[in-house]
Amino acid sequence: MNKKIPKELTFFIASLLIFAVLFYILFPTRGSHSRLRRSEELRTSTVKKEKAFNYIAIGDSLTEGIGDTTGQGGFVPLVAQGLKTNYRYTVKSSNYGVSGNTSQQILTRIDKKKDIQKSLKKADMMTLTVGGNDVMTVIRKKLSNLKVSSFKKPARTYQKNLEEIISSARSQNKNLPIYILGIYNPYYLNFPDLTQMQDVIDNWNKGSQEIAEKYDNVYFVPINDLLYKGVDGQGKAVEAPSSANSSGTVENNALYDGDHFHPNNIGYQIMSKAVMEKISETKKNWK
Repeated sequence: MNKKIPKELTFFIASLLIFAVLFYILFPTRGSHSRLRRSEELRTSTVKKEKAFNYIAIGDSLTEGIGDTTGQGGFVPLVAQGLKTNYRYTVKSSNYGVSGNTSQQILTRIDKKKDIQKSLKKADMMTLTVGGNDVMTVIRKKLSNLKVSSFKKPARTYQKNLEEIISSARSQNKNLPIYILGIYNPYYLNFPDLTQMQDVIDNWNKGSQEIAEKYDNVYFVPINDLLYKGVDGQGKAVEAPSSANSSGTVENNALYDGDHFHPNNIGYQIMSKAVMEKISETKKNWK
């Protein structure tokens, strides 16, 4: 014969179950609380490490990224990615590269373009590519009677412009770290008779470095040896194989096949690496 459970006992059991559920919800176990706290701490730690960072790139075709077949913008996005990876920054990059610009044209843009000035004010770092078109201007004007001495006066003008570029950028942002990339020698490919061009490039880069050293937090990034020697780094360009019907031609596997002048994708990677190495050496000096 089945006996009915007393109503009082049923009510007691039901009340006990309800109380247990409410207690678990309102007072979670220590393990659950610890897991929630650790999760919150992890989220907070991640947010703290990801700092917003504004990177501005100003210059000529090397900043614009001519020769980069991906169309991404040459070394600039690679540097931005390096900053994100190495320093956990959330990077916003602004690219103000214009192909063909001389130092004077770059200076004029900085002085007149409001968008550049606005970006400079917010910038945490700047890269600058300048000088290659100043050298090319001399070559075009003096090609029939080109000498090492042909570059002396233009080099002085360039150095003056470079100082004004730095001063103009710093007038917008007084503590801005600036990385000036040197120029390199692709001229042996297009102008094989200009055998003294390496002396010209070396002197030009020396002038840029001397200007950079006058300022705090302005750094010169040499790239000539990295690009002039090609990817193999053996101090000479790579000689392409010759056929029975044609003489061998000289190539450089760090330069763009379309013009044998601008870097190719690998060349821009080399430039980016050089910039990131210089940043690693000097970042402790940033204000």
